[in-house]
Amino acid sequence: MSGIIAGIDGSAHSSLVLEWALKEGSLRNAHVTVITVDNVPASPWTGNPTILAGETAELERIRKIAEELTQQVASGLGGRRPQSVTVRAVAGYPAKELIDASQDADLVVVGSRGTGGFARLLLGSVSSQVAEHAGCPVVVVPCEK
Repeated sequence: MSGIIAGIDGSAHSSLVLEWALKEGSLRNAHVTVITVDNVPASPWTGNPTILAGETAELERIRKIAEELTQQVASGLGGRRPQSVTVRAVAGYPAKELIDASQDADLVVVGSRGTGGFARLLLGSVSSQVAEHAGCPVVVVPCEK
């Protein structure tokens, strides 16, 4: 999956991550893959993700939401569009899924999240793990103040 990976989580901050990734994809004439992860529980025995019955329907629901947000952000960019955009929803652990996707990517874009005061200076746990372990460069888009 070469090109740019944009990791979004449905938060208000996701639109900033998408905007940054789509603009960069346009500048580089690169494919953008938007990934949203349904964070599922871990098996107490193996630590692996536990995929529950009905997960397919939930993945399709969050994929549609991510696709709508992606289209909304892209429409605000005017004529500046990346080569192509794919939206994927996967079940698992957000940091691990983004790190795995980064192995074949040129760039990963994620958001930082904080809740004000000193916390705003800190990276979120997912963005911190991705920045530390990704197989390609990572851009962490800061929250608007």
